[in-house]
Amino acid sequence: MKKTPGKNIDPSLEEVVIVDRNNRVIGSAPRWRMRRDRLIHRASYVIIFNSRNQILVQKRTATKDVYPGLLEIAAGGVVGAGESYEDSAERELQEETGICNTALSTLFDFYFEDSSNRIWGRVFTCTWDGRLTFQEEEVEWGKFFGLPELEKKMSQETFTPDSVHLYNLCRDKGIFLQS
Repeated sequence: MKKTPGKNIDPSLEEVVIVDRNNRVIGSAPRWRMRRDRLIHRASYVIIFNSRNQILVQKRTATKDVYPGLLEIAAGGVVGAGESYEDSAERELQEETGICNTALSTLFDFYFEDSSNRIWGRVFTCTWDGRLTFQEEEVEWGKFFGLPELEKKMSQETFTPDSVHLYNLCRDKGIFLQS
C-alpha cells in the first residue's frame, strides 16, 4: 500500500459547513474556528470493506488536528462549505486512500459529541479489493481486519471516539457480519 503526498494546503483555513443541532445548515467557518469554538459541523464516514467482508482500519498521523495518532474504522472528514455529504465522502475517500470511481452506499446519519467535536455524520460503505494509496499527511498506515480481529484490536488500542461510536451503531444495526 503506497503513500501519496497531500495538497500542501493549510487545512486550518478550509471553510467547513456549520449546522445546528437539527443538522440544518446555518453558515460556514474556517476549520480552526470550528475546532476552537466546537461548532457543530458535518462529516462523511466511509467504511471500506473488501470482498472478504474485512474492514479497513487506518492510523491517523500524529499531525492531525483532532485525535492525532489514533486508529479509525472509516475514511472521511469534514464537509466543506457548499459541499454535500456525498461529495465530501468521494473527495475524502480519494484523498485518504486513492479509491475513486467506486459505488458508495448510504447507510444512515448520526450525531456525535465529545469534548473535542460536535458532528452530524453520514455513513457510507464501499467494497474495494484494489490498490490503496494513503495520503502521507493524513494516514500513517491502513490494514484490513476481519470482525474478530477488529474487536480484539479495539479492546487493545485506542480508536477515535467517533469511530468507537460508529462501530457500536453499525454493530447494533447488524451492519457488521462475521467474516
